[in-house]
Amino acid sequence: MRTAGGLRVPWDADVTVVGAGAAGLSLAVGLVETTPRGRPAATVIVVEAPPGPLRPPARTWCYWEAGAGPYDGLLSGSWDRLRVHGPDGGVIDRSLGPLRYKMLRSDRFEEAMTRRLSVHGVSLRPMTVEAVADAGAAGAVVHGRDAAGDPAVLRAGLVFDSRPPRQLPAARTTLLQHFRGWFVRTGRPAFDPGAATLMDFRVPQPAHGLAFGYVLPLSRSEALVEYTEFSREVLDEAAYERALGHYCRAVLGLGDHTVVEREQGVIPMTDGRFPRSAGRRVHLIGAAGGATRPSTGYTFAAIQRQSRQLAEAVLAGRSPDRTPPVHGPRARAMDAVMLRALDTGRIDGGAFFARLFSAVPAERILRFLDGATSPWEDFTIGLRTPVRPMLRSLLELPLLRRSVPARVPGRS
Repeated sequence: MRTAGGLRVPWDADVTVVGAGAAGLSLAVGLVETTPRGRPAATVIVVEAPPGPLRPPARTWCYWEAGAGPYDGLLSGSWDRLRVHGPDGGVIDRSLGPLRYKMLRSDRFEEAMTRRLSVHGVSLRPMTVEAVADAGAAGAVVHGRDAAGDPAVLRAGLVFDSRPPRQLPAARTTLLQHFRGWFVRTGRPAFDPGAATLMDFRVPQPAHGLAFGYVLPLSRSEALVEYTEFSREVLDEAAYERALGHYCRAVLGLGDHTVVEREQGVIPMTDGRFPRSAGRRVHLIGAAGGATRPSTGYTFAAIQRQSRQLAEAVLAGRSPDRTPPVHGPRARAMDAVMLRALDTGRIDGGAFFARLFSAVPAERILRFLDGATSPWEDFTIGLRTPVRPMLRSLLELPLLRRSVPARVPGRS
């Protein structure tokens, strides 16, 4: 029972967070580790899916930042240089200046954040969530089943829901970034741990979209090696395995190697507008709330910004709806143009990215991808892209209808 406006209301907590991944845990920790002046600390419940198909396997998140960061002690690796291999085999090797490209495994992050929550008496509550909705003007309710399969209900003043949407928003362009990765160990030194390979276009290209390799070296004989496509359809497991085998043998020349672990994922790349709320007291966070950068699929750093803004708003008594979107309108407009040009085949994806990294400092490109560049910097970056196809895509976007795409594979 909580107090709201002098009235006793049957809340289980001030805030319920649905989902114990990057978005849910980051927000929950932000809420409990900050005590607002003159206000009581917020009470928080974090709901996680019980063990089973709804709980995702361990996965890799990457982001970049200047200098030391709050999660450095959890990193699997970090690099101050990035490489891009063009379709012609040319190598672009760039320093990141003050930035470092960082690799974080989800299981280490989740364990650390769960420990931080436990210090404040917050434990994760297993629950299969079936519905989330407003419950009058003062709160919201979460319906589901507990770990034993019995009906369960949670009531809170606010609910933040990080579950992936069952349906993507209506869009003019929707592509999928889909990938499979191998953690490999080689019998001889095969990697340069001083640089990460962001894009390697020395792989066969699909009829639609683009494909590239991605290498995060953890030592001279260990690395995460991924095969990634930007296209409309995912591949079957055998096709990913063939592509990775070809990349490791024919392109990287690894020789004898052991696949220690695998990971796989699908990230929507869309110019659709993700809603930020599902009710007056129900708010969407993480990828569900638009944290994924449409043109790249990067999400983790944006989740951190989103979580800080939302925690500050809640603790100050402001509506979460009043926080700014994590990706501004200029960034979303530029992403829409790039996605359209890529989807129509007006630009060669491999040549496009290779030219961009050869002509623009890598540090500026990463700041651009974070939405941290000035309008003038954005303009100068735009001049390094194929102007005619990009301009044509820009001019036709207002004429295109938005349509609801098919469901993303793996979401139900």
